[in-house]
Amino acid sequence: MQARYLTLLIAPLFSTAALAAGYTGPGAQASNSVSAAQAAGDDAHVVLQGHITRKLGDEKYEFKDSTGTITVEIDDEDLPPVAFDDKTLVKLTGEVDKGLLQREVDVDRLEITQ
Repeated sequence: MQARYLTLLIAPLFSTAALAAGYTGPGAQASNSVSAAQAAGDDAHVVLQGHITRKLGDEKYEFKDSTGTITVEIDDEDLPPVAFDDKTLVKLTGEVDKGLLQREVDVDRLEITQ
């Protein structure tokens, strides 16, 4: 009888771990351009490759790829340990944050690809 209760306690842990991996089926593909990110809904996953062209303010930057520009928010702790500039090719992973007037990308990961 105690083994049955142990199974009931452990089972949710395994189902939660499976859900943490995220959905990868149809419709789950990340937007991969600024124009697609601007058209995406709130919290849509994005992976962008291009250049950070300038700093706009505290943790806000302008990002540009071949399809346009968008504001990105990069927390200081997510910046790479090496210096980079507007000519450095970077890859940003994050999600769309839809505001009242514009969309921006909340960056979770920044990689220097050059």
